[in-house]
Amino acid sequence: MTETAGQPHTTPARRHPAPPWPLVMLVAGVALLFDVVRVFLPSLITLYGRAGETDPASMGLYAALWFVLPFAAVPAARLTSPRVVTMAGAVALVAARLGLQAADGGTPQLLLASAGVTAGLVFLYGCARTTAGTWVPAGLIGGLAASSIVHLALDRVDLVWRGGPLPWLAVAALCLAFLWSVRLSPASPAPAPAAVWFAFGPMLMLAGMYCGGPAVLAQDTGQHSAPFTALAVALQVVALCAAVVYAWTTSWGWTAGLFLVAGVAAAETGVQGLPALVTAVALGACAGAAGQQADTTAGGRGGVAVLGGMLVFLAGAFLYYAAFDADLGFPNALVPMAVAVLVAAVAVRAGRRHRTAPVRRAPRRWGSIALSSALLAGLLTWQSPPATRTITGDEFTLVAYNIRMGFGLGGRLDLDRVAAWAAARRPDVVLLSEVDRGWLLNGGHDDLARIARGLGMRYHFAPAADRLWGDALLTNLPVAEIGSTRLGRHGYPTGAQAQSIVLEVGDHEVGIVNTHLQEPRGQAPEVAAIARRLAANTLPPGVGVAGPRPVIVVGDLNTTPSDPQMRVLEAAGLSDPLRALGDPPTSPADAPVRRIDHVLISDGLTAVAADAPRVPFSDHLPLVVRLRLE
Repeated sequence: MTETAGQPHTTPARRHPAPPWPLVMLVAGVALLFDVVRVFLPSLITLYGRAGETDPASMGLYAALWFVLPFAAVPAARLTSPRVVTMAGAVALVAARLGLQAADGGTPQLLLASAGVTAGLVFLYGCARTTAGTWVPAGLIGGLAASSIVHLALDRVDLVWRGGPLPWLAVAALCLAFLWSVRLSPASPAPAPAAVWFAFGPMLMLAGMYCGGPAVLAQDTGQHSAPFTALAVALQVVALCAAVVYAWTTSWGWTAGLFLVAGVAAAETGVQGLPALVTAVALGACAGAAGQQADTTAGGRGGVAVLGGMLVFLAGAFLYYAAFDADLGFPNALVPMAVAVLVAAVAVRAGRRHRTAPVRRAPRRWGSIALSSALLAGLLTWQSPPATRTITGDEFTLVAYNIRMGFGLGGRLDLDRVAAWAAARRPDVVLLSEVDRGWLLNGGHDDLARIARGLGMRYHFAPAADRLWGDALLTNLPVAEIGSTRLGRHGYPTGAQAQSIVLEVGDHEVGIVNTHLQEPRGQAPEVAAIARRLAANTLPPGVGVAGPRPVIVVGDLNTTPSDPQMRVLEAAGLSDPLRALGDPPTSPADAPVRRIDHVLISDGLTAVAADAPRVPFSDHLPLVVRLRLE
């Protein structure tokens, strides 16, 4: 502006852009919904299903009820308005989330989580009818990414499982920010296409399965290399947000879909590391491709689409994990593959339709945000590797525990309490069954890393059912040899393995077979053969003469002392010392009547003491055995 005579020089006022409240609303809402889902799924298994005691069909119907109820929002939106539906869903979601923070397990936890899922879906239905399409891809994927980053930074133990004032304050602040953003988010006449809303449910499933924990990248570090895996996962989840910006600048939906399918396929075939990163980036790019342009003709289709996509989430998750308890007639790896193909097809179709999307430059600050988040996550999860140590005497203490994925009798996540209790017994060796390294079904927790951190021990994981579920050894004693043998299924759908370990105890070697039998009649002879091989202590020719090695067979054998399978193990030179030490029952934990968890020993070992403490951290009781080398 030029200055003229008699007129003062003026500078135009700088306009500050309005805060992107719709983006904040979606990120916070999706993060809260993901929090609730991480409680709903394990509560469904441990509280409603009682870990396999309830018929799977009944569990499926119960879960489906809470995903179908949100369809009542369709007529409600006609009677009132989509904006009212959005507000009602948001308030109910906040109430459920705060209620879960106060709940102490049991039926209240199950019902609050169930109602929270319904409320979250009602909120998303309203958003699909009222939110400007510009913010939707970044909001949906940003919410998934933010939830995953916080989940990782909290060492995979979410705030809902933590007591004290600080978690309460953090949750209350998030809920307040969420409600405030809902209040300030204006309704838009140009909502996002129905495609991106439909894709959210399948993307939630894939993000929960592949983007939630370091065990997806590396199953068994054994040395607590958590800083490196945490850094990689932080970069992975931040890539979800960065990919949305990339997708805004292109119409290459087909490339995003191709990478997504390839990443999921590689992960399901056992490839670690890179496939999870590729999957994370591809998810964000698919969301961007599916929602590149606002659709003024969408009407109510986006709302129905998001509810339909969440039914895909439920069906996909149920089918994938049901395969571990029932024979589906096909490999369950096909389920996430089919879901990935569905997301890819939506992205390709929407990308072709909306090639006129405006090209925008990705803000430079995205790179600094990604790097800062990754470094912060690495620092928060840093821990130096525990040092190995030796025993000078001839006695050592062993703990064997089926931890039921870390969920106690009340349905609460009890990983820290398990670690604190075990540490108080001062064990030299801890052997765990039903260890979960990140199943979406159980809330995406890494049981093993968390318990090992509490015990200050190194760990070795042995996959059984799949790459994230199995058995584990924790110890700081020198490990001379370790391996895992997959056991035959013998018609039972859940896989099993036998972890074979050779530890150095003082000047001696002790062999351990750590297992969780699913079909004892067929698997007991296989375990007996492994025990014989460990006991043989064969050495290469010319090295020397090997003597017999004492051996221990440990775990949930699903066999009582009087069952025929026990005779098979006894024929391998094993005996049951707990019979003479009180024969304590271990199952069920709340009223134990039978012992199906065992510590069997061979010649060369004597049980000095044994106990099955009455602790409520699982549906089994642990065994604590003090052993002496003869």
